Amino acid sequence: MVIGAVLAIIGLPLILVLIDAVSSYAMHPTTHTIVSSGEKREYVLYVPKSYDRAKPTPLVISMHGAMNSPSFQMYVSHWNTVADANGFIVVYPGGSGAGPKTYFNDGWRMPSRMPDVVFISELIDTLEASYNIDPTRIYANGLSNGGGMSFVLSCTLPHRIAGIGAVSAAETLPWSWCPDSHPVPMIAFHGTADRFTPYNGGKVWFAPESFPSIPEWVANWARRNRCGPNPVESAAAADVTRREYTGCAGEAAVVLYTIEGGGHTWPGSTSMPEWLLGPTSRSIDATSRMWAFFREHPLARN
Repeated sequence: MVIGAVLAIIGLPLILVLIDAVSSYAMHPTTHTIVSSGEKREYVLYVPKSYDRAKPTPLVISMHGAMNSPSFQMYVSHWNTVADANGFIVVYPGGSGAGPKTYFNDGWRMPSRMPDVVFISELIDTLEASYNIDPTRIYANGLSNGGGMSFVLSCTLPHRIAGIGAVSAAETLPWSWCPDSHPVPMIAFHGTADRFTPYNGGKVWFAPESFPSIPEWVANWARRNRCGPNPVESAAAADVTRREYTGCAGEAAVVLYTIEGGGHTWPGSTSMPEWLLGPTSRSIDATSRMWAFFREHPLARN
């Protein structure tokens, strides 16, 4: 029943816990902790050697899928490599719970209590106290459940989060839930052969609620950002289509990369089990594309 409940919150199969353990052992990341809402919460921090205390530095928050950990997200996304090349800090927060019970809990059924939103906000505070973080360049992204959490942050912390990225996002929250309609730039990546969060939406065996159609979900985001109604489509690669909504309020663009035949995977990653999650496209690198998008979208100050 416990595992079923976790799966219902939208996560990866239990076998990924074992894969996560392997990645943690291989990378030996240092885990830090803070106390938030009375609970000890973990995170992994990466600061590039080029960091200069005298210069305001962007911060990227990258969140794992359910049943995984910060080290797993670091392992599959390769954000550290992009951080080294571009000079920004990356933090990998850990979800609530441990092992097969680890996930990001948006708390949407109890709007007055969103522990993971509080945690992320306090984590930003903690890092700002120790590093020269550029407050106009704080970005959130994630895989699966972490991608869904990015959506939640865009609705609850739009005054702090400059833009978000979602890869195979597991999102069942209705748009009517979003308490803030402030335009937030968004870039998404999703495979048409994703068995866990179906591209065309619908029910899956482990989730009690239906998933929305990904193109429809992205179109709703474009409406939130008051973009023009007609997106521009182009070929990003032989197996990848790029759809961009332009003319958005505050230049808060919305972009969807559709990976033909792609699975529940991070495009460009070399570290995901395709036998379980489906094919990983090597035609584009989601992390590099995400950073290029983030770099163009600092937080709009009204």
